[in-house]
Amino acid sequence: MKLYKLFIVVSLLGLIALISCTSKKGEVGGDAATSSAKDEQLRNYNLGVQKEQAKNRFECDTISLKEFILNNYDKGTYLVQFDRTYTLNVPKEAVVYFRDGGNFVLAVIAKSKPSERNIETKNVVGYESSYINLDSTKLGTAFFWLTLFECKDGKFEKLWESEVPIHGGFNRISIKNWSAKNIKYVELNYEDGIISGHRNYNFFMVDGWRKPPHLMETYNGIALKRTLANINNDKFPDYYEFLFSKSTLQDSLYSIRVLDSIPFYWSVKRQLYISDRNPRWFRKY
Repeated sequence: MKLYKLFIVVSLLGLIALISCTSKKGEVGGDAATSSAKDEQLRNYNLGVQKEQAKNRFECDTISLKEFILNNYDKGTYLVQFDRTYTLNVPKEAVVYFRDGGNFVLAVIAKSKPSERNIETKNVVGYESSYINLDSTKLGTAFFWLTLFECKDGKFEKLWESEVPIHGGFNRISIKNWSAKNIKYVELNYEDGIISGHRNYNFFMVDGWRKPPHLMETYNGIALKRTLANINNDKFPDYYEFLFSKSTLQDSLYSIRVLDSIPFYWSVKRQLYISDRNPRWFRKY
């Protein structure tokens, strides 16, 4: 009887080993967040499905851009998506196609920090992900880049990429015009639950689309505000930074009001935003 039981146990172990060895050909084990090989396998599979289901393809379309990023960028690099407008709608990739002296493609790309796990794009988009800036290491740290490509003969040529100084909360991308100087700029809108508002990272094309842009940040929160302005009438955008005060009304009730607005303008010599109010006050963007 004991030999019979031993035979059953050995048979079961052999079956388990056989199943493990005869899994799907080419399948890579592990998790996509921690295994770059698994992540690449899944992305290639998803691209294959999208190619089969796509009805209207064109040169340098979004599927081609995803494939280009997968094949030419470091592991853990992804094309970001817009935040969902509604709960059930399908999110779209953060890509803008336009013609303004060339066949251009603007894209928001997120790169994973090499020493950490690969990011998941769903964890860096939207209001909830804006808190990832407090501690992003558990879900991976995302470095956002605004990148401009030119489509030539069906191939992507990267003209420039500019880093966005934030790790999460991406909402949308849009091209706007600064009417004061008639200069185009790209606005990247990020939701920010920490300030109870949003931040805009504005990339101004002060020397045209083919040259790297000039970065200037604006934001609006409960007690934080910075607005676009034209202070010294040069080609670089400026801003007003507002000061707020908080006073107690009753118990835990507070009143917040604007005290002052401080003008900052771009110093070409110092490559910083400075203010005449105080020579020690400066901002990087």
